[in-house]
Amino acid sequence: MSHDTLARPAVAAPRTPPRRRTPSFRRQGRAAHVFLLPFLLGLVLVTAVPLLASLYLSFTDYDLIHDPDLIGMENFRRMVGDERFWASVGVTLRYVLVSVPLQLAFALLLAVVLDKGMRGLALYRSAFYLPSLLGSSVAVAILWRQLFGHEGLLNSMLAWFGIEGQSWLQNPDTALSTLVVLNVWTFGSPMIIFLAGLRQIPEELYEAARVDGAGKVRQFRSVTAPLLTPIVFFNLVLQTIGAFQAFTQAHIISGGQGGPLDSTLFYTLYLYQQGFNSFNMGYASAMAWVLLLVIGVVTAGHFLLSKYWVFYGDER
Repeated sequence: MSHDTLARPAVAAPRTPPRRRTPSFRRQGRAAHVFLLPFLLGLVLVTAVPLLASLYLSFTDYDLIHDPDLIGMENFRRMVGDERFWASVGVTLRYVLVSVPLQLAFALLLAVVLDKGMRGLALYRSAFYLPSLLGSSVAVAILWRQLFGHEGLLNSMLAWFGIEGQSWLQNPDTALSTLVVLNVWTFGSPMIIFLAGLRQIPEELYEAARVDGAGKVRQFRSVTAPLLTPIVFFNLVLQTIGAFQAFTQAHIISGGQGGPLDSTLFYTLYLYQQGFNSFNMGYASAMAWVLLLVIGVVTAGHFLLSKYWVFYGDER
């Protein structure tokens, strides 16, 4: 290497000037913020602010009339000795543990039947999905009360066979079962999701199973069930959260009392009674946060256990 080369100073590479935002790009950014503004306002005013307010009220004695009075953890300690609180917990847990599996099983059964390519499939899907849209409405709850009442349609049908019916809603042993049946009847939403999942399973897998001599039951157990586990998991999480939050059905059917003998006293119904009937809004807020934590723990448990039974197609 020559002396001239060593002595020559290094020439810095020309710097690329920073790109400036064009006026059109800035206009698009402003437009995006304008379109996002309603969502952000709703998130803050309708969700975040009430959520933080309820957290504050859960540590207060508040009757909706006077100013809140801070009482620390007293509302949470009160729950331990509240018999109706534990009764509502028991009713809600029985409802969740019974109605959710039955609903998912019935939805999966109908989805498998509809997946066979029957005529008028679109009509059947719409008809079966309709109860999911109406199941939580006041009108359907009133209809359910008429259906299972002492002079209702169910007892009229039983009378045809010489069977004397009962007032299903006034019997503590059967009142909750009517609400379970109502929840199972709203199987349309999980059924549509199951049906979409069934349509994604490759037909080649069924052909290979038939070549190996597998029957319908073996095909379902070895092909359909494993590949459908992500859909089952998705429906399980959604329906479990919805079951914990059930309110309208029990409120209408029991007249807002949770009877008979607190047999339909859902957790949310007791929360409503405390907040708006007894004006114990601080206690109701504390109950709401307990429910939020329970749903969060149960959902986290679903995710932790899913690694043992949920199969994803890209896993090796």
